[in-house]
Amino acid sequence: MCGIVGIVGTENVNQRLYDALTVLQHRGQDAAGIGTSDGSRLNFRKGNGLVRDVFQQQHMQRLSGNQGIGHVRYPTAGSSSSAEAQPMYVNSPYGIILAHNGNLTNAEALQADLFREDLRHVNTNSDSEVLLNVFAHELQIQRAHTPEAEHVFAAVEGVHRRCRGAYAAVALIIGCGVVAFRDRFGIRPLVFGRRETERGDEFMVASESVALDILGFELIRDVAPGEAVFISNDGKLHTRVCAEETMLAPCVFEFVYLARPDSVMDNVSVYKSRLRMGDHLADRVLERFPGRNHDIDVVIPIPDTGRTAALPLAHELNVKYREGFIKNRYIGRTFIMPGQSERTKSVRQKLNAIELEFKGKNVLLVDDSIVRGTTLKQIVQMARDAGARKVYVASAAPPIRHPNVYGIDLPTPNEFVAYNRTEAQVGEFIGADDLIYQTIDDLVKSAREGNPAIDRFDCSVFDGNYVTGDIDDDYLDRLSLHRSDQMKQRREAELHADQSVIELHNHA
Repeated sequence: MCGIVGIVGTENVNQRLYDALTVLQHRGQDAAGIGTSDGSRLNFRKGNGLVRDVFQQQHMQRLSGNQGIGHVRYPTAGSSSSAEAQPMYVNSPYGIILAHNGNLTNAEALQADLFREDLRHVNTNSDSEVLLNVFAHELQIQRAHTPEAEHVFAAVEGVHRRCRGAYAAVALIIGCGVVAFRDRFGIRPLVFGRRETERGDEFMVASESVALDILGFELIRDVAPGEAVFISNDGKLHTRVCAEETMLAPCVFEFVYLARPDSVMDNVSVYKSRLRMGDHLADRVLERFPGRNHDIDVVIPIPDTGRTAALPLAHELNVKYREGFIKNRYIGRTFIMPGQSERTKSVRQKLNAIELEFKGKNVLLVDDSIVRGTTLKQIVQMARDAGARKVYVASAAPPIRHPNVYGIDLPTPNEFVAYNRTEAQVGEFIGADDLIYQTIDDLVKSAREGNPAIDRFDCSVFDGNYVTGDIDDDYLDRLSLHRSDQMKQRREAELHADQSVIELHNHA
């Protein structure tokens, strides 16, 4: 879950890239980067931290140029080292920087091929650097002095032939232009738009349409599965589908949790899809009570992403909707935090209950999804401590039981609260009087109603069916080992030890 943006404008784009990244900050809080060019020179800045922390005034002044790309990251592959912040750069051919959202499922094999056959060396453990080098090699074999659209599209065709998995990417080719492309299943989101100015048209690509909105760009459409969008140095737009056997199968978890509600993805309003989730979830709740006569006094969302589904749910149940938790806006998403101890510690800092809304009431808490369950367990206890008589919980998403291999850093399966547990057992674990999950069918209906042309949704975290068809048990076993909290903490400790050695050396 990263955020990417690219702009080809008629004047400096540094401030607009910065503004777009702040709007996409929810997609990654670990690192940020911007690269710009005036057509002959690259200007570059990236580092760990939020957008506001990485870029100061002196950095922005150096990021001149009328075209550029940007990235916000949280690590799903590799580590949180600043060396793996994006965009990433190669100097051959032409000089290329690339930003990537997703995950290559054959990154290890590709890295070996790059070394043995393409004679390219990858310096990090990031699959984004692998993707960059594959694209660079495919562009180099076009042997064009100055690449034009046909050469860029041929390179993207080569990427699609070689790369598997999910990838929405944007690359700046110095002296040539900006290209953005999406994998042949369209798993990760990517849109593009235009803005008319007195000096000519400007074009922008981004992970979510909201980034275009705040900069005054008109949404043209989503980048189609397997399609490349190329904006040349002279401001001309070129598009071509560069992959065979394409299928539109976006990740349904974008609509549940990842995307901002004011975004539109694949012609589906994220906000309206979440409203429909609440409508369907109301039916599931009512089925739990004899004669559909419930004893719920109030519906309270767990902020923020549970809020949209909770509104129609309360309406359908004919009960009050109330804000019962106040959120500290200066605490990051616990979903993204690296270790269980840090996630647990942050819950009390992040939320505080309004006792008046809980005392003596039967409360239905609504959450967007349940991953580990430890955060929700504390929230249920907070509701009881505030005086709730009964605490029911409803999840707008089905039980998560399978790892995500397409760019979302969910934990290993045995860290999922629903892994090898029934719905009733999960409810018992979190301390709820009852727990109601959304069904997969209703979740898909909620999203597909906005665009019936969508072939299917990737629901692999819920049903274990991976749309790319190349995932086996061996791959999942390796992924689980890599993603465990224990392994993440070990990598972080090694990273901090390496940084301490560098600091000690510099001090000496």
